[in-house]
Amino acid sequence: MNSGSQSTERIVTVFGGTGFLGRRIVRRLLEKGLTVRAASRHPERVAALFSSDARAPEAVRADILDPPSVALAVAGSQAVVNAVSLYVERGNFTFERVHVKAAADLAAASRNSKVGQFVHVSGIGSDPGSESSYIRARGRGEHAVMSTFPSVIIRPSVMTGPDDVFLTVLVRLIRLLPIYPLFGDGEMRLQPVYVGDVAEAISRLIDGNDPGGSSIFELGGPHVYTYQELLREIASQLNIRIRVMPVPFAVWNVLARVAEFLPGAPLTRNQIDLMRHDNVAAADLPGLNELEVQPRAIREVIRMIEHPHRLAA
Repeated sequence: MNSGSQSTERIVTVFGGTGFLGRRIVRRLLEKGLTVRAASRHPERVAALFSSDARAPEAVRADILDPPSVALAVAGSQAVVNAVSLYVERGNFTFERVHVKAAADLAAASRNSKVGQFVHVSGIGSDPGSESSYIRARGRGEHAVMSTFPSVIIRPSVMTGPDDVFLTVLVRLIRLLPIYPLFGDGEMRLQPVYVGDVAEAISRLIDGNDPGGSSIFELGGPHVYTYQELLREIASQLNIRIRVMPVPFAVWNVLARVAEFLPGAPLTRNQIDLMRHDNVAAADLPGLNELEVQPRAIREVIRMIEHPHRLAA
């Protein structure tokens, strides 16, 4: 891993730098002594997010849908990370526009600015041939980026952390519901990964720890669960007895269609689409082990969710 004065002079621009994953990438890069720009449509959030940190990133106003602001943000950067994500379409923010065209535009701006390294965050299961508009756009985005500028593609499994929209919700609902509804029969397999481990992996790639020069990494946690097994593991950690009930995907789609109109969209049809398929890291692609990141177990993340003031996120 690189270190020393050369490292401190490198500028890394992180798009989506105030988001769930992006702000953690920013923090890990700062801890490694790199100079970081947090590019966001809401740069005013940067000061609040990093107010307690020893170092703070440079806040840069940039809209990934606006090529001129993107070009200004990447100028002079040695590395660029695209951690922008969209789960619900709103107005001009469509999956095709954000995950395909804007991603390609960002890669092109990085190429034109002679950026040395471009890291694009996608997701396990991204498929340009999928019937799901979300999954299809993520797959098409990977192809668009790679054909524009040689890139590193990061595909995490479902990410967990104290402020996530997955494990935190499961913990809350398991405490509340006498019977927990399953997605289908609950046999879909997933490999939840702590968001901080994903951020650490990306920061190591940026900081020069790239095993074998691979262009695609799939990042999963230490254990593979069926969805039903994961619910029972969470309940066990909470010392709660749980009863589960299979619910057809058709019912979930109806519920999600309504939920998408609620503030924060607690459930979306695209999340339902993702729950139809296994979400497990491929055995033939490098992951956290190759980057020497020891993944946190789900029980550790549950403790963070239950006691956020005791454990760092």
